[in-house]
Amino acid sequence: MTRVSSQKEGLAPSTTAQRTVKVWDPVVRLFHWTVVAACMLNLFVLEEGKYWHRVTGYVVATAIVTRTVWGFVGTKHSRFNDFVPTPSKVMGQILDILDRNEKRYIGHNPLASVMMLCLMALLAATALTGWMTTLDAFWGEKWLKELHGAIANSIMVLAFVHAGAAVIESWRHRENLVWSMVTGRKKA
Repeated sequence: MTRVSSQKEGLAPSTTAQRTVKVWDPVVRLFHWTVVAACMLNLFVLEEGKYWHRVTGYVVATAIVTRTVWGFVGTKHSRFNDFVPTPSKVMGQILDILDRNEKRYIGHNPLASVMMLCLMALLAATALTGWMTTLDAFWGEKWLKELHGAIANSIMVLAFVHAGAAVIESWRHRENLVWSMVTGRKKA
């Protein structure tokens, strides 16, 4: 294995056992924690349909647009082309997990990529349906409110699956993945 200069790869200047690499840039981390906070607020704290619930939804919509743009122009691991989850990559990871021969990924692994893209799509759908409920054309439409709620609930379910997977992967790879989304760094 060749050694790489700390500065070139973003490695922390320390011993081999403590070396880390920059993975999640500030835009990715801000997006992640903004969505976490907004979902917790809108699902469990704020009153449905009221002013702060709507403002929080607009914040999420803005975060989605920002993250989508950043997915094309951002840093290496934030770009969508770095983690496109093709069916063969996803199936390969599933088979590796079943064989107990799972690879470690610095950025998103294929299953995490699927989860992230699903969550982003559901967040966008929730923001869109929430906004639609404020339009005269859909005022008081029960089906739209039910759809908005169903999508929001599916986000909650997937978020719990995502968090559980992060804990399991942290244990399996002996690396705190939740903390890496705080610091932006992972083991080299």
